[in-house]
Amino acid sequence: MNEAQDDPKSIPIPRQVFASRTLNLRAIEAIGYDMDYTLVHYNVEAWERRAYDRLKELLTARGWPVQDLEFKPELVIRGLIIDTELGNVVKANRFGYVMHAFHGTRPIDFHQQREIYKHTPVDLGDPRFVFLNTLFSLSETCIYAQLVDLFDEGHIEGVQGYRHIYRTVQQLLDQTHVEGVIKADITANPERFVDRDPEAALALLDQHRAGKRLMLISNAEWSYVREIMAYAFDSFLPKGLTWRDLFELVIASARKPTFFEHPLPLFSIEDESGLLRPVAGGIPGPGLYVGGDATCVEEYLGLSGSQILYVGDHVYADVHISKSALRWRTALVLRELEEELEAQGAFRDAETKLARLMARKTELEQQHASKRLELQRARLSYGPQPAVAAETLENRMAEIWKQMEALDAKISPLARDAAVISNQAWGLLLRAGNDKSLLASQLERSADVYTSRVSNFLHATPFAYLRSTRGSMPHDPVYVLDPRERM
Repeated sequence: MNEAQDDPKSIPIPRQVFASRTLNLRAIEAIGYDMDYTLVHYNVEAWERRAYDRLKELLTARGWPVQDLEFKPELVIRGLIIDTELGNVVKANRFGYVMHAFHGTRPIDFHQQREIYKHTPVDLGDPRFVFLNTLFSLSETCIYAQLVDLFDEGHIEGVQGYRHIYRTVQQLLDQTHVEGVIKADITANPERFVDRDPEAALALLDQHRAGKRLMLISNAEWSYVREIMAYAFDSFLPKGLTWRDLFELVIASARKPTFFEHPLPLFSIEDESGLLRPVAGGIPGPGLYVGGDATCVEEYLGLSGSQILYVGDHVYADVHISKSALRWRTALVLRELEEELEAQGAFRDAETKLARLMARKTELEQQHASKRLELQRARLSYGPQPAVAAETLENRMAEIWKQMEALDAKISPLARDAAVISNQAWGLLLRAGNDKSLLASQLERSADVYTSRVSNFLHATPFAYLRSTRGSMPHDPVYVLDPRERM
């Protein structure tokens, strides 16, 4: 880290670590990491296009007419919800109210959307709704939306409804993971699929040398973990070190979220071929393992709860369960956040202009409402009477209305641009209209800190005290800071 980076204010906002709850890294004694989209980031479009193409192959084998479909990554972002009952893909705010919706790939207009969901907020406990927790959801949701279109047009026979379509896609996606075709392609051509971060290795090395006990806990099988981690990390470590030297424990095929909730059999990996040996009585020492569970990890480490930090990309399987079941501290990696914050930075001047215009409109609306009330009292002869004639009030109201119309002409294009920052269909990941998105709500509830990539801990250092901002309520005063004053 250079001298400029020693000043927290100099760290670019997209590379900062943001705290929902204060986290003292000095008090963390062990850090567990997920691998996919956490330690290892992928070229999202390349990976998801390959998964999409494999789904098309499997659907074609079933006789479904999908040959002309094309992967369109812009159709979907993380944090959306599939309504499997109606064939819709929706974006909800933190209260579960649907703010934006598509039926298949076609947008639903506001009035129809309100009619459909006015009595049906999104409840993630209802199996009808499927929450898109990770970037791995993009290919399945894209093809699901396109299949809904085909079904509505009468091109898919033998399908019982939208839920049947979703179950079929989910079943075939599970099949792709079992057969290993996609992962074989990735390990054969890692340069095409893996987006390496040269700084990630140093961030882990800093933590390791600072005395943190590092663990890799991944659902991926050992053969895949071995190849991908070597490609992503080894060339960026000091001579003589490999990625394995960083981790006290490596646990593959962890079966999260069950790993955090229930006892599971534990096996040690005996050699490079992946030969397994059952282990009884808990983890015997540092090494490579398959299976097991979080309780045996705590017993081995002699640590529990807030002494352990787990870092992952899956809102539910990584951070929610480890937080709720074990009270581990948690960090969520949202790689898309980096691009979003850069887009917001580029939009900052327009956003400031929009805020000023909206503040002025609020003032005028209040003036108009006050004059309207005065006119009402004058006409109905009750309460305090206005000091001017009714005609004067009407003229003033008309003037105010014209000013508001002029403001609306300036506000509308800025508001439209603000609504599609980062994605033309869905807007920002963590916003739903003027409110927080359901994903943002999940993040705040379960992730103590969040960031765009693991290497951002390089800037935080292993000794940082990551303080959350003061919780806000609508009645709190608003203080506008220069972005350079934020951490």
